[in-house]
Amino acid sequence: MLDSDVRDEIQQGYRQFLETRGLRPRLGQKQMVAAIANSLSHDDADKRLSVIEAGTGTGKTVGYLIAALPIARALKKTVVVSTGTIALQEQLVNKDIPELLEACDWDYSFALVKGRGRYACNLRMEQCLDSIKAKDAGVFLFEDEQQFNPNAQTESLYREMWDALEDGSWNGDRDSWDTHIRDMEWRALTVDRRQCTGRRCRFVNQCPFFKARGDIEESECIVANHDLVMADLALGGGAILPPPEDCIYICDEGHRLGDTAIRHFGAECRINSTLAWLERIPKQCKGQAPIFSKDTALAEQLPRIEKEAAKISELLAIAYPLMKDHLDKAEDYEGQFRFAHGDVGAAIRDIAAQITLHTSGWVGRLEVLEDTLSEALSDKQYPVAMPDIELFYQQAGTWLSGAERLLSLWDRLHRELEDDGVPMACWLKLDDTTGGNVDISVNASPIQAAEILKDRLWGSCYGAVVTSATLRSLGNFSTLQRETGVPDSAHFLSVAGAFDYTKSAILRVPSDAIEGNAVEQHTRYIIDNLASMVEDKAGTLVLFSSKRQMEQVFDELPNDLARLILIQGQYSNREMVRLHKERIDQGKTSVLLGLASFAEGVDLPGDYCRHVVIAKLPFAVPNEPLQEALAEWIESQGGNSFFDISLPLASLRLIQASGRLLRTETDTGTVSILDKRLVTKRYGKQLLDALPPFHREVGH
Repeated sequence: MLDSDVRDEIQQGYRQFLETRGLRPRLGQKQMVAAIANSLSHDDADKRLSVIEAGTGTGKTVGYLIAALPIARALKKTVVVSTGTIALQEQLVNKDIPELLEACDWDYSFALVKGRGRYACNLRMEQCLDSIKAKDAGVFLFEDEQQFNPNAQTESLYREMWDALEDGSWNGDRDSWDTHIRDMEWRALTVDRRQCTGRRCRFVNQCPFFKARGDIEESECIVANHDLVMADLALGGGAILPPPEDCIYICDEGHRLGDTAIRHFGAECRINSTLAWLERIPKQCKGQAPIFSKDTALAEQLPRIEKEAAKISELLAIAYPLMKDHLDKAEDYEGQFRFAHGDVGAAIRDIAAQITLHTSGWVGRLEVLEDTLSEALSDKQYPVAMPDIELFYQQAGTWLSGAERLLSLWDRLHRELEDDGVPMACWLKLDDTTGGNVDISVNASPIQAAEILKDRLWGSCYGAVVTSATLRSLGNFSTLQRETGVPDSAHFLSVAGAFDYTKSAILRVPSDAIEGNAVEQHTRYIIDNLASMVEDKAGTLVLFSSKRQMEQVFDELPNDLARLILIQGQYSNREMVRLHKERIDQGKTSVLLGLASFAEGVDLPGDYCRHVVIAKLPFAVPNEPLQEALAEWIESQGGNSFFDISLPLASLRLIQASGRLLRTETDTGTVSILDKRLVTKRYGKQLLDALPPFHREVGH
């Protein structure tokens, strides 16, 4: 039951927000506030979960914060807002939340929380600068065999960063640095949790990561992202964020939650890269032995670590031809092979069991080494210089992180399949991303996040809200439930956005359109007709499901049209959007050609987008291993993979893509779908009916 004081605070806060901002109440927003407040105040834990699809223009950020903050304070819980992207995190912290609190005259504290990899490590930066000065690039050789050779420009960048950290003009956050930093340049400056010396570091008081973390304990609202939340849950919960039972989670852009969870709980090993990394360990051990010779206990550990690494290398060398044989015999060979029903066979299970056994023992030895070095860092009388201990601690941390990843994969591969359980997806892929050397990537992943999220999130947290502009597919929440495990006991609600779709936009399916599965004819149709769809002195967004088709269309367009186009891959997505907006602001015509990442999360209001052209129905790529494995399992359970998976997912993607058109209440324009299957196939009506109620001009 909602306490009367809390209810009054919510109502008064909402009224004051509207008055201060000069806004009228929105029905959908009011419904959202009421639903969240009622759900979170429920005595039954199973009922403290709400799923709310809030159409664009609802003002869902205000809706969930107005309701959740007062309730969380009364219950002494922490609100964790989890977003799909870092960009949205920063928008919430730098704009949305401060504006809300000011308008409501509320004094809630909040903090931005990112993963460790977004922050520079002072110690690492010092080591990098020392290495560059000494002409020693060894510190830049990463465990995946990627070699980074810093130049004078890199050294200048690092020294500028160091000075900025020291004088306080930069907080060490990658996203707040003024200029672009290449991934490899940044990677050299960061550490993972195993490499970090923690509170024993001599830079701990200046550490950007710990400074950012210091705000967590005092904050009533933490703004994180799905990746960080999943990383915390993977560590058992409460390792990065407060314990789940003390949190009310707001999962904004909740349609991304399932995919993020699957990615975090999957495992991968590139065999040759791992072998190369393991083969460097004896040399690294011998390099440390003279330095730490006075510590007998530590010195005795090194040969054992070296021996175990050698044994794992030996077993991986045996595993490689087994994997290669599957790839060589694969039908429709495209550089990958998926094991049917997740069954890798007896031979691979046997070698995986041996790798698991030895890697498990190796992890144990490395944990002992970590403890030994941790004690050395705290011992002022230890007979080794502090910089040497720090370097070896980071080296040992790299070994331990790598060993844990190895264990995660091979432990899954050696387990027998359960008759009644959901299988893992297991597949092999040729990988040539590391310096042109061909490698075999071995992968294992859950095909659904439902059980993971049930166990680690919904079953552990105090309460939660899942929200997004797009949560339903084909008019219902069943796909979301299947993907995320949201229980039937949750409160499900769909509230309308602020747009008058019928008056603001046209949905067009040209009468002469080609069915999207007739690839050659369909591609030719786009090439021949795209010019007529480009909005003059405004923005046009063209969305493709296939990179190959997108590039072919671009290559065959006439020059006078091609010069108006920005194609994904030409620049970063952010830079493409910037250049596009710049052209429109100058009164020019601009066309964006993009793939799935442009179908959601891209905000192009007004003239920036007057026409969204969707090339074809966005069905999943047939050879994507996770989708294949899921379809296989659905079929084995008596289901229909097309109607149970492919069609609902296509519906969701189509809604998201069409949602790029109307971003404000004054926007107008056209959505064109160039795929006649919307008219010719029985399922076309289902897809059309699930779209917003645009004015329709559907050809027959």
